Amino acid sequence: MTDDMDRAAGLTIVRSLFDVSRETEQRLDNYVDELQKWSKAKNLVGPETLSSLWIRHIADSAQAVNCAPNAKRWVDLGSGAGLPGLIIAALIADRDGASVDLVESNGKKCAFLRSAARKMAVPARIHCERIEDFTAKRHEPVDVVTARALAPLEKLLEMAEPLIARGAIAVFHKGQDVERELTQASTCWKFNYTLVPSRTQPDGALVIVDDCVRKSA
Repeated sequence: MTDDMDRAAGLTIVRSLFDVSRETEQRLDNYVDELQKWSKAKNLVGPETLSSLWIRHIADSAQAVNCAPNAKRWVDLGSGAGLPGLIIAALIADRDGASVDLVESNGKKCAFLRSAARKMAVPARIHCERIEDFTAKRHEPVDVVTARALAPLEKLLEMAEPLIARGAIAVFHKGQDVERELTQASTCWKFNYTLVPSRTQPDGALVIVDDCVRKSA
């Protein structure tokens, strides 16, 4: 697949979820430009996925917003290359009060996130710190907490629980092992969840969690 074909196919998926303005499309293009430029020196995403960025990463990330279409205040844990955090920020940038906090402990990745956020002109704040340090001190309201390709569900619930306890829902991207991860997580956590089939990954899903409590030993 050529870059143009990938862009067209990815945008088709995104447009099936949202009304994508010319400004939003430009933000996404700016993200791709910045990611490709930085990826020449930094391993931000798998090199084999650079030719399918729009479908594999952008359209896949965009599905998170469709899971919470009215949410304005987002936190993205372990943001890495800004997926899904910067894509969410691009899609909600025109909403009054929109904000996306991206939490990443790797300094080089944080440098990319800051550069990309500036280039995209999105309402994103970069926090270069450990996830547990951020969640422990975050007391501002949060609508949604996200994570993609970060950790097994059991660990994600542990990371996100402080924010979920304060009223956030969680939206986690998961692949073909989602059922196994749900089973494993249920041994340690009691949680309510909804599965939304992925439009970009066969057998993948987005797991929406609105409540979780660690089970007693």
